[in-house]
Parts: sequence; C-alpha cells; structure tokens
Amino acid sequence: MRSEEISFPGAGGDKLAARLDLPVDSKPIAYALFAHCFTCGKNLAAADNISRALTGQRIGVLRFDFTGLGESAGEFADTNLSSNAADLVAAAHFLQTEYNAPAILIGHSLGGAAVLQAAGQIASVKAVVTINAPADPVHVVRLLGSAQAEIAAKGEAQVTLAGRTFTIKRQFLDDLAEAKMEATIRNLRKPLLVCHAPLDNIVGVDNAAAIFQAARHPKSYLSLDRADHLLSTAEDSLYVGTVAAAWVRKYVGGLQADAAKPALSAGAQVVVRTEREHYPTEILANGHPLLADEPVAAGGTDTGPTPYDLLLAGLGACTSITLRMYADRKGWPLEAVVVHLNHSKIHAEECEECESPSGKIDRIEREVELIGALDEEQRQRLLEIADKCPVHRTLHSEISVKTRLRG
Repeated sequence: MRSEEISFPGAGGDKLAARLDLPVDSKPIAYALFAHCFTCGKNLAAADNISRALTGQRIGVLRFDFTGLGESAGEFADTNLSSNAADLVAAAHFLQTEYNAPAILIGHSLGGAAVLQAAGQIASVKAVVTINAPADPVHVVRLLGSAQAEIAAKGEAQVTLAGRTFTIKRQFLDDLAEAKMEATIRNLRKPLLVCHAPLDNIVGVDNAAAIFQAARHPKSYLSLDRADHLLSTAEDSLYVGTVAAAWVRKYVGGLQADAAKPALSAGAQVVVRTEREHYPTEILANGHPLLADEPVAAGGTDTGPTPYDLLLAGLGACTSITLRMYADRKGWPLEAVVVHLNHSKIHAEECEECESPSGKIDRIEREVELIGALDEEQRQRLLEIADKCPVHRTLHSEISVKTRLRG
C-alpha cells in the first residue's frame, strides 16, 4: 500500500494526525475509517496489517490518533468515548470533503464501541466491523485498578496503561456509564461484522455475544481463534483484514465488474511495491491484487509466496490452461489438470541436456497429473503440449529485460 501523512481538525478543533492508506496503483472502490484501541495509536502493528489487507482489496483506509494521543494535539484527560465518536464523525466529514465519504467503519477494542456510537451519525456508512470490542464500555474501569478510588475522591488520577502514564478524570468514567450501548447497537440498522478472540483476557468473548445478540440482521460473527486482545501476531491481524475486506465488499458495491479491475498506470501490466517492512510486497497484476514475501528464515514475514513461487505458479498456470484449451478443442474427456512444480539450483554437470558446461543452473521439475478417461495416446500428446505453453517457451527463449528509473 502507499500512505500519506495528513491531518484534519477534530471535533474539539484540535489538529489530529492521520494516515491515509491507499491501494498500490488504483483508485479505491471505497474508504474505511479505522478506530484504534484504548490509549493505542494509528501506528499500531495490528492496525497496519489490517489496513494492508484492506488496501490489497482496493479499500482506502483513514486511521488517526484520537485527541491527545500519539501525534494528535489536545488533552487526553479531557476526552471520553463520546469525544472519540465525535472525532470519528469529524474524520468522516474530512474524508467526504477531500476524498470520498467513508462507507466502512472499523473499530478495535474501545474503538469498536466508538464506531458503534458514531455509525448512526455518519450517513454514508454501509457496513461496520468491530474487533474485540466491549458490549459495555464500563468494563474499561477494571483496567484502572486502585486508581478508581482516587478518581472518585479527587476527580482525577494518574494511571499507567501499557507502560505509559495517562491522566484519567471522573468525566471519562461518567461518560462510559452513560453510554447506552445496547440501544445503540439495536438501532444501528447497518450490516455488522463482530470479530472476537475467544481467549481475549481483556475484553471477554461474552461481549461479542452481547453485541451480536443486540444487533439486528444482517450480522456476521468471526471467531479469532488463538488471537489475543491486541492481535499482536501478524497472522491474526492480517486474517481479520482479509476477511473483513471480503465481507464489506458485498455492501460497498466492490463486486461489480467495472470496479473489479481498476485502471493501471500508463503502460504497466504489473505494478509491484515493497515498503520498509521485511518483505511484504504488494502486486497489482492486470488489476488483480497479489502478495509476495520471503520466508522467515530469509528475513521476511512469510505473508505470501516468494518471487520464485510466483514464477512456478506462472508456469504451472500456463501449463494447466494450455492443456485445458487443447483438450477442449479436441473434445477429449479431460476432467482436470493438476501441475506440481519445484525449483532448485543444480550443478551444470548434473544436467545431461543442458548447454552450460559448468557452474550452477536453475532446474524446474514439473509433474502433470491428468484426470479423466484419456487413453495413453491422448495422455502422451498432452504431455508434449505441456512444453508448448507460452510461458514455457518464454523461459526457454532469449529474454531482454530493460530497466530504467521512473519519475
């Protein structure tokens, strides 16, 4: 994804720091607003992975630091659940004015409660996603421990959360107590996806049950097996983003043919982008999003196939499609083609048919499985045709690759 650092005025007039994540090389089919967890920020790793999964499906994502958090101005001590919801409404107004009105709201933990509160105030929203969200935000009070008594007596207290110290005032607790979450959820009247980890020891899974029961249809539930509250494992946050992106597209019109394949930049069939992370790489191949990476052993994060895996996939796909086309033209009873491929480096002297006398060469082993009532002559002919697929012929021909700097 490509990102822009931006800012906009929050509900109270403070300047809020934001990040707009966009698809690699296409116009978003929709925009989402992401609300982070209590005392977290827009740059949380889980938020980054969820955003990456969404932008991979051509959904732009605006995530920002709530008032008084991260790089945003203002005093955190003066904020509460209601002000967070108001900041979301301000963010929606900014998106509508500068880009396009948000169609999706996504909230993590207390951010989930905030998006439920804000959804009814943002007319453009067509779908809402909560992640490990509380059904009753008063549960946050438990995180304050013994500071509750001091807040009650003095009106405020210093509280350490996740290694950072915050000032919590009585108004924050009063606002939580006044939040009518059940009525808010019941009157949401928007498609809702409830995502929750059964092992969440911060916000118990019973909260998900309460939210789901209060909500009206259409509603869906996603169990985040083995995940923790903060989705600290990349696999979990990427899973949430991938499923959420697939789910919301039903409601934002992303399945129409005209939206399925965005225009490419001038003259490019394939656009590839790798950022500073090691080494998730986004690919837009003729309008279709793909992902590549390196294995953990090579310093990557193993979120996608390696470049060589994609090379083998190209050859395998070309082989399979070519055999399918040939059998169809002949009217042969070929039910399916399965191609198994492996790549390795071998010494030239180990290859009898190779021209190189020394050094190492690339070897691709390809096994073709033909399913159907074919006779032996048909099977042998299809084996010969496998070597005639266009990608196979390209790999065996002279290739010219011209590289230049762009921009």
